[in-house]
Amino acid sequence: MQPSPAVPAATPTHCPYCALQCGMGLARGAGGVEVVERPEFPVNGGALCGKGRTAPEVLSSRVRLTEPLVRSHATGGLVPATWEEALDRVADGLVRTRAAHGADACAVFGGGGLTNEKAYALGKFARVVLGTSQIDYNGRFCMSSAAAAGQRAFGLDRGLPFPLADVARTGCVILVGSNLAETMPPALRYLTEMKAGGGTLIVVDPRRTRTAEQADLHLAPRPGTDLALALGLLHLVVAEGRVDEAYVAERTTGFAEARAAAMAHWPEYVERITGVPVPQLREAVRRFCAAEHAMVLTARGPEQQAKGTDTVAAWINLCLATGRPGRPLSGYGCLTGQGNGQGGREHGQKADQLPGYRKLTDPAARAHVAGVWGVDPETLPGPGRSAYELLDALGGDVRALLLMGSNPVVSAPRAAHVEERIRSLDFLAVADVVLSETAALADVVLPVTQWAEETGTVTNLEGRVLLRRKAVDPPAGVRTDLAVLHGLAERLGHGKGFPTDPEEVFEELCRASAGGPADYAGITYGRLAEGVGEGVFWPCPDGPGRARREAGGALREAGTAGGAAREAGAAEGAPRAAGGAGGAHPGTPRLFLERFATEDGRARFVPVTHREAAEEPDTEYPVLLTTGRVLAQYQSGAQTRRVAELNAAAPGPFVELHPRLAARLGLADGDRVAVVSRRGRAVAPARVTSGIRPDTVFMPFHWPGEGRANTLTHPALDPVSRMPEFKVCAVRLERAQ
Repeated sequence: MQPSPAVPAATPTHCPYCALQCGMGLARGAGGVEVVERPEFPVNGGALCGKGRTAPEVLSSRVRLTEPLVRSHATGGLVPATWEEALDRVADGLVRTRAAHGADACAVFGGGGLTNEKAYALGKFARVVLGTSQIDYNGRFCMSSAAAAGQRAFGLDRGLPFPLADVARTGCVILVGSNLAETMPPALRYLTEMKAGGGTLIVVDPRRTRTAEQADLHLAPRPGTDLALALGLLHLVVAEGRVDEAYVAERTTGFAEARAAAMAHWPEYVERITGVPVPQLREAVRRFCAAEHAMVLTARGPEQQAKGTDTVAAWINLCLATGRPGRPLSGYGCLTGQGNGQGGREHGQKADQLPGYRKLTDPAARAHVAGVWGVDPETLPGPGRSAYELLDALGGDVRALLLMGSNPVVSAPRAAHVEERIRSLDFLAVADVVLSETAALADVVLPVTQWAEETGTVTNLEGRVLLRRKAVDPPAGVRTDLAVLHGLAERLGHGKGFPTDPEEVFEELCRASAGGPADYAGITYGRLAEGVGEGVFWPCPDGPGRARREAGGALREAGTAGGAAREAGAAEGAPRAAGGAGGAHPGTPRLFLERFATEDGRARFVPVTHREAAEEPDTEYPVLLTTGRVLAQYQSGAQTRRVAELNAAAPGPFVELHPRLAARLGLADGDRVAVVSRRGRAVAPARVTSGIRPDTVFMPFHWPGEGRANTLTHPALDPVSRMPEFKVCAVRLERAQ
């Protein structure tokens, strides 16, 4: 389905998939809902990948849920029910569990695709209505390591602290563990433009992906060794006298310790660990340091490791030593994956955070948010378990689960174990658009609206807050997630505080975020709808007067070109107003140009050293497995696997392996291969290619069943971010019958 020319009747909105949140329009055509281009939207300039072009197909009643389902007491199967019966059952299940086992026996699990309004309401529901600390979301599996590293180094985390447009104008990009050509195709143009302007692209990936093929230099490290690679590059920067000494002295702290740690990783040692030849290491440093402007961009490759936070810290250290962050057209950024992975964690789904990216353990933050919610701060529970730890606890001291917008049966590490834990629950309720593999296990399934059927905001990987507008009516038997939470809150004794109007929820979210690091207080639906709907970059306070009132203390400089507002006694910041039309804050496209969001305004080097993966190959499991995405599918595939065109392009899982490894095992292209780890077995056809290391195999993770890649993956957790080690584990290969 090709995009049609833009027409006046088209409703401007955004793609429901990745964190680019590409602009598109939706119009009624002869064949139903049609996608039309929005060339004026700056992020994608009208370009869309196949997933965006075919997104309306999931709106069809043929592939989506259109009425509530409940588990039949007679047959054990899911049968249609009224909304009243379904909501009553959910409320009863939660009430009974709480009465028998306590509030923390009820858990909530959200998703990085939920709008800001839904994420905010879900966090509020968990903490105010259920009184549980047990809430997290699948965004923990996305960019939590980069977020933790950014907080440590800069005092503030936003995926990209600059607009994507800056990438096209820089002089060198080191792209670490990202295959943009398949995961975010419209973003590849920024790298293409950068190269056309004379810039250099360096790609770090154990596979020669479509993106790596565009690189001027491709570094192919052994999976799990990205930390050593970054340390080796910093070693060379120091040894070759390429440190920006003036920048380090003026804008950073902690360099001596980070330098000492890096100097223990000399080039030959790093080559032995990573497999990257010393001449390539030297060439990468030469190209990166020769550019007047340069960036490092990381994605899931280095982040989805049990040492992901330290790995990202090492790449940030490289940027700091060469004077990049906080300077125009330079710096460090994280390529957020999920559609609202950025906004989804800023406003309360994450186990340890309150709206506005506030810390749940901070008394001032608790007081502020409790004031907006009209509750006693003492009644707010403390931090709960992280995503995998929460899933692992199901059926133990967590007996009931309300799940919205996630499919952990396919997407979680050690997925067979997670499926077993979900099956052991006393009660499971799932709100989703389709009958996912997880929803199929539920006691109650609630059919909810999706992107084109509702209005709401999302925050893309740049920190750009965007308005997604309702374009079509949902089927008659479908309700919004906000209506679901309202109905449950009413049944649980909280009739007020959970409106169904998304704009009303957003206005409350803005009040709750005011004065916090992710301050949305100056953003309104009206502002987001202005012009061509380019959005507003957070932080965006409502103005000096209100920021001072709501923060309860003095303003102090921090974090951005406009400075920052802090809560009294808190370690959080939000930029103060810096002009704009009619006195409105203009938003903050570029962070850290004057100061970093730390107490002293300086960025912090963090000394880190290489350590092995949680599970290294041995004689029984001699091969490394890494996982990722393919162009035509998205995340757990719950939606994209229902689109014929996408299934034709990517019909099922596969095992990518090098010809030498295939020859050693007697395997040919297309042979069925069993990949076995200590956690289980997955079977898929072999795809033999020289574009992968001989010691490594790759599987995409979009499919359930015997080809489920996450049956194999390791749940070892990063000690800081609690990110599981998706990207490296030990396996063996066998011919499957």
